[in-house]
Amino acid sequence: MPTPVDITAVQRPDLGAIAYEYMLEADQRGFIALMLLPIFEVLMNSAQYPIIPLEAFLKLQETARGARGKYNRSDYKFEFGNYACKENGWEEVIDDREAALYARYFDAEEVGTKRAVDVILRGQEARVAAKVFNVSNITNTADVAIAWNTPATAVPRANVYAAKMALRAATGLEPNVGASSKKVFDTVMLTAEIRDALKYTNPIEIGGYEAQRRILAQYLGLDNIFVAGAMKDTADKGLSASLSDIWDDEYFGLFRISSGGSDLREPCLGRTFLWTAQSPQNIVTESYRDESVRGNVIRVRQDTDEAFVFTGAGYLLGNIIHP
Repeated sequence: MPTPVDITAVQRPDLGAIAYEYMLEADQRGFIALMLLPIFEVLMNSAQYPIIPLEAFLKLQETARGARGKYNRSDYKFEFGNYACKENGWEEVIDDREAALYARYFDAEEVGTKRAVDVILRGQEARVAAKVFNVSNITNTADVAIAWNTPATAVPRANVYAAKMALRAATGLEPNVGASSKKVFDTVMLTAEIRDALKYTNPIEIGGYEAQRRILAQYLGLDNIFVAGAMKDTADKGLSASLSDIWDDEYFGLFRISSGGSDLREPCLGRTFLWTAQSPQNIVTESYRDESVRGNVIRVRQDTDEAFVFTGAGYLLGNIIHP
Protein backbone atom coordinates (compact mmCIF):
# COMPACT_ATOMS: atom_id res chain seq x y z
CA MET A 1 0.00 0.00 0.00
CA PRO A 2 1.49 3.35 -0.97
CA THR A 3 2.39 5.77 1.78
CA PRO A 4 1.39 9.42 1.59
CA VAL A 5 3.97 11.94 0.55
CA ASP A 6 5.38 14.01 3.42
CA ILE A 7 3.87 17.47 3.52
CA THR A 8 6.45 20.21 3.87
CA ALA A 9 5.72 22.94 6.36
CA VAL A 10 5.55 26.37 4.76
CA GLN A 11 6.32 29.73 6.28
CA ARG A 12 3.19 31.74 6.99
CA PRO A 13 4.00 35.45 6.75
CA ASP A 14 0.32 36.29 7.29
CA LEU A 15 0.24 34.42 10.59
CA GLY A 16 3.79 35.57 11.31
CA ALA A 17 2.51 39.14 11.28
CA ILE A 18 -0.14 38.17 13.83
CA ALA A 19 2.50 36.49 15.95
CA TYR A 20 4.83 39.49 15.71
CA GLU A 21 2.10 41.93 16.73
CA TYR A 22 1.21 39.63 19.59
CA MET A 23 4.86 39.59 20.72
CA LEU A 24 4.98 43.38 20.73
CA GLU A 25 2.29 43.28 23.40
CA ALA A 26 4.24 40.75 25.48
CA ASP A 27 5.47 43.26 28.06
CA GLN A 28 1.93 44.57 28.49
CA ARG A 29 0.78 41.00 29.13
CA GLY A 30 3.51 40.54 31.71
CA PHE A 31 6.36 38.90 29.79
CA ILE A 32 9.70 40.52 30.61
CA ALA A 33 12.24 37.81 29.65
CA LEU A 34 13.47 39.48 26.46
CA MET A 35 13.78 42.84 28.18
CA LEU A 36 16.17 41.43 30.77
CA LEU A 37 18.01 39.20 28.26
CA PRO A 38 17.75 40.96 24.87
CA ILE A 39 18.13 39.05 21.60
CA PHE A 40 21.63 38.46 20.22
CA GLU A 41 21.63 36.84 16.76
CA VAL A 42 24.15 34.05 16.13
CA LEU A 43 25.04 32.00 13.04
CA MET A 44 25.96 28.80 14.86
CA ASN A 45 23.87 26.51 17.04
CA SER A 46 26.48 26.53 19.81
CA ALA A 47 29.81 28.21 20.38
CA GLN A 48 31.99 30.06 22.81
CA TYR A 49 31.79 33.81 23.12
CA PRO A 50 34.47 36.09 24.61
CA ILE A 51 33.93 37.83 27.92
CA ILE A 52 36.27 40.63 28.95
CA PRO A 53 37.15 40.17 32.63
CA LEU A 54 36.18 42.92 35.02
CA GLU A 55 39.76 43.65 36.02
CA ALA A 56 40.55 44.64 32.43
CA PHE A 57 38.54 47.82 32.97
CA LEU A 58 39.00 48.87 36.56
CA LYS A 59 42.69 48.50 37.39
CA LEU A 60 44.81 51.63 37.51
CA GLN A 61 47.61 51.09 35.01
CA GLU A 62 50.96 52.78 34.59
CA THR A 63 50.54 54.84 31.43
CA ALA A 64 53.60 57.12 31.57
CA ARG A 65 56.21 56.62 28.82
CA GLY A 66 59.79 57.80 29.02
CA ALA A 67 61.78 59.13 26.06
CA ARG A 68 62.47 56.32 23.57
CA GLY A 69 60.65 53.92 25.86
CA LYS A 70 57.82 51.62 24.97
CA TYR A 71 54.21 52.10 25.88
CA ASN A 72 52.84 49.69 28.42
CA ARG A 73 50.37 47.20 26.98
CA SER A 74 47.47 45.20 28.23
CA ASP A 75 48.13 41.54 28.95
CA TYR A 76 44.73 40.30 30.11
CA LYS A 77 43.17 37.26 28.51
CA PHE A 78 39.62 36.79 27.41
CA GLU A 79 37.38 34.56 29.45
CA PHE A 80 34.80 32.50 27.61
CA GLY A 81 31.16 31.69 28.04
CA ASN A 82 29.21 29.07 26.15
CA TYR A 83 25.80 29.08 24.57
CA ALA A 84 23.89 26.16 23.05
CA CYS A 85 20.59 26.95 21.36
CA LYS A 86 17.70 24.55 21.81
CA GLU A 87 14.51 24.32 19.82
CA ASN A 88 11.13 24.84 21.43
CA GLY A 89 7.88 24.54 19.52
CA TRP A 90 4.14 24.07 19.78
CA GLU A 91 1.44 23.03 17.33
CA GLU A 92 -2.25 23.87 17.16
CA VAL A 93 -4.59 21.80 14.97
CA ILE A 94 -7.18 23.81 13.06
CA ASP A 95 -9.87 21.25 12.27
CA ASP A 96 -11.69 22.04 8.99
CA ARG A 97 -15.12 21.35 10.47
CA GLU A 98 -14.54 23.36 13.63
CA ALA A 99 -13.09 26.26 11.64
CA ALA A 100 -16.25 26.32 9.50
CA LEU A 101 -18.59 26.02 12.49
CA TYR A 102 -17.03 28.95 14.36
CA ALA A 103 -16.11 31.15 11.38
CA ARG A 104 -18.87 33.62 12.20
CA TYR A 105 -17.37 34.15 15.67
CA PHE A 106 -13.59 34.17 15.16
CA ASP A 107 -10.78 33.27 12.78
CA ALA A 108 -9.60 29.85 13.98
CA GLU A 109 -6.11 30.25 12.50
CA GLU A 110 -5.58 33.59 14.21
CA VAL A 111 -6.73 32.24 17.56
CA GLY A 112 -4.60 29.10 17.15
CA THR A 113 -1.55 31.19 16.29
CA LYS A 114 -1.94 33.45 19.29
CA ARG A 115 -2.42 30.47 21.58
CA ALA A 116 0.73 28.79 20.24
CA VAL A 117 2.75 32.00 20.59
CA ASP A 118 1.56 32.34 24.18
CA VAL A 119 2.67 28.78 24.98
CA ILE A 120 6.17 29.44 23.60
CA LEU A 121 6.59 32.85 25.26
CA ARG A 122 5.27 31.58 28.58
CA GLY A 123 7.82 28.74 28.51
CA GLN A 124 10.61 31.18 27.66
CA GLU A 125 9.47 33.43 30.50
CA ALA A 126 9.61 30.54 32.96
CA ARG A 127 13.13 29.55 31.84
CA VAL A 128 14.46 33.08 32.32
CA ALA A 129 12.68 33.57 35.65
CA ALA A 130 14.17 30.33 36.98
CA LYS A 131 17.65 31.51 35.98
CA VAL A 132 17.47 35.13 37.07
CA PHE A 133 15.51 34.97 40.32
CA ASN A 134 17.88 32.38 41.69
CA VAL A 135 20.45 33.05 44.42
CA SER A 136 22.56 30.17 43.12
CA ASN A 137 23.17 32.26 40.00
CA ILE A 138 22.86 35.84 41.24
CA THR A 139 25.14 35.79 44.26
CA ASN A 140 24.90 39.51 45.08
CA THR A 141 21.92 39.39 47.42
CA ALA A 142 20.55 40.55 50.77
CA ASP A 143 17.26 40.32 52.62
CA VAL A 144 15.47 43.54 53.48
CA ALA A 145 15.03 44.04 57.22
CA ILE A 146 11.41 45.15 56.89
CA ALA A 147 9.32 43.32 54.33
CA TRP A 148 7.57 45.58 51.81
CA ASN A 149 4.18 44.16 52.76
CA THR A 150 4.61 45.95 56.08
CA PRO A 151 3.35 49.17 54.53
CA ALA A 152 3.66 51.47 57.54
CA THR A 153 7.40 51.00 58.11
CA ALA A 154 8.90 49.52 54.91
CA VAL A 155 11.71 51.59 53.35
CA PRO A 156 11.99 50.43 49.71
CA ARG A 157 14.05 53.40 48.51
CA ALA A 158 16.71 52.88 51.18
CA ASN A 159 16.75 49.14 50.41
CA VAL A 160 17.22 49.75 46.68
CA TYR A 161 19.90 52.41 47.12
CA ALA A 162 21.83 50.19 49.54
CA ALA A 163 21.73 47.39 46.96
CA LYS A 164 22.85 49.75 44.19
CA MET A 165 25.83 50.88 46.26
CA ALA A 166 26.71 47.30 47.18
CA LEU A 167 26.63 46.20 43.53
CA ARG A 168 28.81 49.14 42.52
CA ALA A 169 31.30 48.33 45.27
CA ALA A 170 31.45 44.67 44.21
CA THR A 171 31.58 45.05 40.42
CA GLY A 172 31.92 48.70 39.45
CA LEU A 173 28.50 48.48 37.76
CA GLU A 174 25.32 50.28 38.62
CA PRO A 175 21.98 48.67 37.79
CA ASN A 176 19.80 50.48 35.28
CA VAL A 177 16.56 48.50 35.72
CA GLY A 178 14.49 46.81 38.38
CA ALA A 179 12.31 43.73 37.97
CA SER A 180 9.56 42.22 40.07
CA SER A 181 6.34 40.27 39.97
CA LYS A 182 3.09 42.20 39.65
CA LYS A 183 2.30 41.31 43.27
CA VAL A 184 5.55 42.90 44.51
CA PHE A 185 4.96 46.00 42.37
CA ASP A 186 1.45 46.47 43.73
CA THR A 187 2.75 45.90 47.25
CA VAL A 188 5.48 48.53 47.08
CA MET A 189 3.08 51.08 45.62
CA LEU A 190 0.94 50.71 48.76
CA THR A 191 3.75 51.46 51.21
CA ALA A 192 3.43 54.63 53.24
CA GLU A 193 6.84 55.79 52.01
CA ILE A 194 5.87 55.70 48.33
CA ARG A 195 2.42 57.19 48.88
CA ASP A 196 3.75 60.02 51.03
CA ALA A 197 6.61 60.82 48.68
CA LEU A 198 4.32 61.14 45.67
CA LYS A 199 1.07 62.46 47.09
CA TYR A 200 1.75 66.11 46.22
CA THR A 201 3.52 65.68 42.88
CA ASN A 202 2.32 62.41 41.33
CA PRO A 203 -0.43 60.88 43.47
CA ILE A 204 -0.58 57.22 42.55
CA GLU A 205 -4.37 57.14 42.76
CA ILE A 206 -4.54 59.30 39.62
CA GLY A 207 -2.08 57.61 37.27
CA GLY A 208 -2.62 54.29 35.55
CA TYR A 209 -0.29 51.31 35.63
CA GLU A 210 2.22 52.64 33.08
CA ALA A 211 2.41 56.02 34.81
CA GLN A 212 2.96 54.34 38.18
CA ARG A 213 5.72 52.17 36.73
CA ARG A 214 7.56 55.20 35.32
CA ILE A 215 7.15 57.18 38.54
CA LEU A 216 8.45 54.34 40.71
CA ALA A 217 11.49 53.90 38.44
CA GLN A 218 12.30 57.60 38.79
CA TYR A 219 11.83 57.49 42.56
CA LEU A 220 14.21 54.53 42.86
CA GLY A 221 16.79 56.07 40.52
CA LEU A 222 16.35 53.52 37.73
CA ASP A 223 15.83 53.85 33.98
CA ASN A 224 12.97 51.38 34.04
CA ILE A 225 11.12 48.81 36.12
CA PHE A 226 9.91 45.65 34.42
CA VAL A 227 6.80 44.22 36.03
CA ALA A 228 6.22 40.52 35.39
CA GLY A 229 2.51 39.86 35.36
CA ALA A 230 2.64 36.45 33.66
CA MET A 231 1.16 33.58 35.63
CA LYS A 232 1.26 29.80 35.41
CA ASP A 233 -1.22 27.05 36.20
CA THR A 234 0.56 24.30 38.15
CA ALA A 235 -2.45 21.97 38.45
CA ASP A 236 -2.50 18.72 36.49
CA LYS A 237 -4.64 18.54 33.37
CA GLY A 238 -8.31 18.15 34.21
CA LEU A 239 -8.01 19.58 37.70
CA SER A 240 -9.07 23.00 38.93
CA ALA A 241 -6.58 25.73 38.10
CA SER A 242 -3.85 26.53 40.63
CA LEU A 243 -2.37 29.88 39.62
CA SER A 244 0.85 31.50 40.75
CA ASP A 245 3.25 34.13 39.41
CA ILE A 246 6.04 32.89 37.15
CA TRP A 247 8.43 35.36 38.80
CA ASP A 248 8.93 34.69 42.53
CA ASP A 249 7.32 37.14 44.97
CA GLU A 250 10.34 36.69 47.25
CA TYR A 251 12.56 39.05 45.25
CA PHE A 252 12.98 42.49 43.79
CA GLY A 253 15.82 42.36 41.26
CA LEU A 254 18.25 45.08 40.23
CA PHE A 255 20.13 44.50 36.98
CA ARG A 256 22.47 46.03 34.47
CA ILE A 257 21.00 45.02 31.13
CA SER A 258 22.24 45.35 27.58
CA SER A 259 21.04 48.09 25.27
CA GLY A 260 20.38 45.30 22.77
CA GLY A 261 23.30 46.07 20.45
CA SER A 262 25.68 43.63 18.79
CA ASP A 263 28.62 44.10 21.18
CA LEU A 264 29.04 41.19 23.59
CA ARG A 265 31.78 43.12 25.37
CA GLU A 266 29.10 45.33 26.90
CA PRO A 267 28.88 44.43 30.61
CA CYS A 268 25.36 43.21 31.23
CA LEU A 269 23.37 40.43 32.85
CA GLY A 270 22.86 38.27 29.77
CA ARG A 271 21.47 37.78 26.29
CA THR A 272 19.05 35.54 24.45
CA PHE A 273 21.16 33.85 21.77
CA LEU A 274 19.01 33.32 18.68
CA TRP A 275 20.18 30.82 16.01
CA THR A 276 19.02 32.69 12.94
CA ALA A 277 19.66 29.82 10.50
CA GLN A 278 16.74 27.96 12.06
CA SER A 279 14.85 30.77 13.75
CA PRO A 280 15.18 34.13 11.97
CA GLN A 281 13.03 35.70 14.69
CA ASN A 282 12.34 34.75 18.27
CA ILE A 283 9.01 33.41 17.02
CA VAL A 284 8.68 31.55 13.68
CA THR A 285 5.22 30.68 12.41
CA GLU A 286 4.50 28.02 9.77
CA SER A 287 1.76 25.57 8.81
CA TYR A 288 1.22 22.22 7.09
CA ARG A 289 -1.69 20.03 6.12
CA ASP A 290 -2.56 16.92 8.15
CA GLU A 291 -5.22 14.86 6.39
CA SER A 292 -5.32 12.32 9.23
CA VAL A 293 -7.24 14.92 11.24
CA ARG A 294 -8.57 16.81 8.17
CA GLY A 295 -7.13 20.06 9.25
CA ASN A 296 -4.27 22.50 9.06
CA VAL A 297 -1.57 22.50 11.71
CA ILE A 298 -0.13 25.82 12.90
CA ARG A 299 3.38 25.45 14.26
CA VAL A 300 5.20 28.09 16.27
CA ARG A 301 8.85 27.53 17.18
CA GLN A 302 12.10 29.16 18.25
CA ASP A 303 15.77 28.17 18.58
CA THR A 304 17.38 30.01 21.49
CA ASP A 305 19.56 29.87 24.56
CA GLU A 306 18.80 32.34 27.31
CA ALA A 307 22.26 32.70 28.84
CA PHE A 308 24.12 34.85 31.32
CA VAL A 309 26.95 37.10 30.22
CA PHE A 310 27.86 38.37 33.69
CA THR A 311 25.87 37.24 36.73
CA GLY A 312 27.61 39.95 38.75
CA ALA A 313 25.46 42.48 36.89
CA GLY A 314 22.54 41.65 39.16
CA TYR A 315 21.44 42.05 42.76
CA LEU A 316 18.50 40.30 44.43
CA LEU A 317 16.70 41.88 47.36
CA GLY A 318 14.97 39.09 49.28
CA ASN A 319 12.27 38.83 51.97
CA ILE A 320 10.22 41.33 49.98
CA ILE A 321 6.86 39.81 50.82
CA HIS A 322 6.85 38.15 54.22
CA PRO A 323 4.12 35.52 54.84
